[in-house]
Amino acid sequence: MGCKSNQFEGQIVTEKLINNGYEQVNKLEDAEYYILNSCSVTHKSDNEAFYLLRHAHSIGLKTVLTGCIAQIEKENLLKEPFIDYVYGNEDKFNLPELLKKSESYSVKDLMKEDKFCPAVLNDTSKTRISLKIQDGCDNRCSYCIIPFGRGKSRSAESEFVINEINRYSNSGYKEVVLTGIHIGLWGKDLGGKTLLDLLKEIETKTSIHRYRLGSLNPLEISKELLDFLENSEKFCPHFHLSLQSACNDTLKRMNRHYSVEYYLEQIEDINLRFKNAFLGSDIIAGFAGETEEDFQVTVENLKKSKLSQIHVFPYSIRKGTIAEGMNGHLTDEVKEERANIIKRISKEKYAEFLNRNMGTTQEVLIEKRPDKHTRKYKGVTRNYINLLLEEGEFNTLQNVTLTKDNIKDLMQTNV
Repeated sequence: MGCKSNQFEGQIVTEKLINNGYEQVNKLEDAEYYILNSCSVTHKSDNEAFYLLRHAHSIGLKTVLTGCIAQIEKENLLKEPFIDYVYGNEDKFNLPELLKKSESYSVKDLMKEDKFCPAVLNDTSKTRISLKIQDGCDNRCSYCIIPFGRGKSRSAESEFVINEINRYSNSGYKEVVLTGIHIGLWGKDLGGKTLLDLLKEIETKTSIHRYRLGSLNPLEISKELLDFLENSEKFCPHFHLSLQSACNDTLKRMNRHYSVEYYLEQIEDINLRFKNAFLGSDIIAGFAGETEEDFQVTVENLKKSKLSQIHVFPYSIRKGTIAEGMNGHLTDEVKEERANIIKRISKEKYAEFLNRNMGTTQEVLIEKRPDKHTRKYKGVTRNYINLLLEEGEFNTLQNVTLTKDNIKDLMQTNV
């Protein structure tokens, strides 16, 4: 469940269990343990996790909860009759040993952890791979519970990152995705290094063909960073900006320290520098105190922005956050209605983005496995457009001209 970091960690846990004699099965009825690596970014994700655990427990499985819910709620979860084991976000990497000892609870206090916990994945079955370079977050956005699930910001040593990328490259991978909870903070705890310092090393010291960046706070995208990325041979022009709102009053209540004007100008700059760059974003709809006027400001600013796609969440109250105690909480109906309006804007923008790319010839990474529905070759461009191709060669880079017949998502935009 959840973010790319959590999914990456889930792959590592699965690999560790298999290497220790466990077998992954496809049917619940054939399992002994049901292990859920949870996300707690919204109450919806919490509810989904508990629903899955209840069902697994009801058919006789031993249930294991790890991830952010486990890290935040800790031993309180063992009071639930449908949860047998609770392991924290770093404890999950010792899951085979913990299960062998039948330890029902192990959750480190991540607020006291200063060192990054290196997580190594050996699986080579896929074409693109994630690498977690950072964990934790030092920001205190008023709506967010994740710092309590991940602890303070901790960075992987650059030597570890370089070695892992080269190991992936030597195993046949062509692309790596650099992930973390707040990757823009990479290096802050390593003597004041910056993400730019790491990217410069990746450019010169690794043999990987290309890399992508995870989500970035607008304040962490400097002119110097853009100057470097603009001239990089390895960087994929795919940006994901953690914006959260397009109204300054709402941003202030969220404790986000930038303005709409700042990031709209930044988006403009990125589009000028990178031809057909993909610019995704996160927006929270219906935050506490968001008036109709505030929302209309967000709508108008999103419409005029040059974003490619918008990932929208209806605001979810998280216990223990500053926003929980704010005035002006909206009904679920209003939040859903506002989220749906932004989804429609996103759909239009994505259609425009795909149309701009029609007829262009781009480098495409052909994935190792065919599409399970069409059996066509799957491919992805540097600017994150998914293709389905009649011809290709698995795990190779090819130049492909984009058309309405090979852009996978084009039909979804009704254009």
